[in-house]
Amino acid sequence: MSITGTLIIQVIVFLILVGFTMKFVWPPIATALDERARKIADGLAAADKAKSELAAADRRVEQELAKSRNQTASLLADAERRAQAIVEEAKGRANEEGAKIVAAARAEAEQQTVKAREALREQVAALAVKGAEQILRKEVNAGVHAELLARLQTEL
Repeated sequence: MSITGTLIIQVIVFLILVGFTMKFVWPPIATALDERARKIADGLAAADKAKSELAAADRRVEQELAKSRNQTASLLADAERRAQAIVEEAKGRANEEGAKIVAAARAEAEQQTVKAREALREQVAALAVKGAEQILRKEVNAGVHAELLARLQTEL
């Protein structure tokens, strides 16, 4: 066989192969490639959608965090104000109680002073009677001179 005949047969076989491939092999491959491209496009679209949803969720989370921070700060400020008010109220009650204790102590001291003065007057009166008794060298009747002693006691 000559080279030209072989070449013509090879061209015919090649054309049959190209026709067979174009009719039976190429359409499923093209369909598979198209389906694969569609799946990739859908995946990319879903990824973009998920990305935007994630960004929106992040914004909502940040807003909620800011809101909770503000609420927490507000609650802390309220708690501080209440604590200050309680402390001030306790100070006021303590001052009042201290004033009452001081007043009671002053009253008790005054009573003790009065009692001490009375006791001192009685002692001075007794000493005066003893002194007068020794001066007169006779015993003074306490029953008779009770009024005199009472007057002396009030004068002291």
